[in-house]
Amino acid sequence: MSTPPRRTAVLTQKQAQDARAWHVVDVAGLHLGRAATQIAHLLRGKHKPTFTPHLDCGDFVIVLNAQKVLLSGKKLQTKMYYRHSQYPGGLKARPAHEMLARKPDEVIRRAVWGMLPKGPLGRVIIKKLKVYPGAEHPHAAQQPVERKLETMRSDKGRNHGQR
Repeated sequence: MSTPPRRTAVLTQKQAQDARAWHVVDVAGLHLGRAATQIAHLLRGKHKPTFTPHLDCGDFVIVLNAQKVLLSGKKLQTKMYYRHSQYPGGLKARPAHEMLARKPDEVIRRAVWGMLPKGPLGRVIIKKLKVYPGAEHPHAAQQPVERKLETMRSDKGRNHGQR
């Protein structure tokens, strides 16, 4: 007696859009890179069993308290953010502490963009990221779910030199 063949569930773009949720993330006191990886994970939809790499099947993410995000080491003084005016000699550089003071949403947006696929799919995904410098957001009508981000990696199965 043979077993029936397994079928792989194929997700269409319409089904992926219907299954979208809204998440609220508070990044106050979290390190920028660790928070950005988890936000990118939600935006991509990798937390869902129906994840499809070539489709936009992720959720919307609302990031609060962007100006209270932390940078490790001396990155606050040494990390530079660059932009160009497309004119000769038009390269502008701004340190991280100045970016956090002027445009804290741009710091998070750039960190998350670096973790998304580049191209048409990435440009669609990044539009689902809503970043606000304070604790208020105008998306209450979407009934977002509060999501707690992990602060550190779990050390399951690691001894770290202890025998």
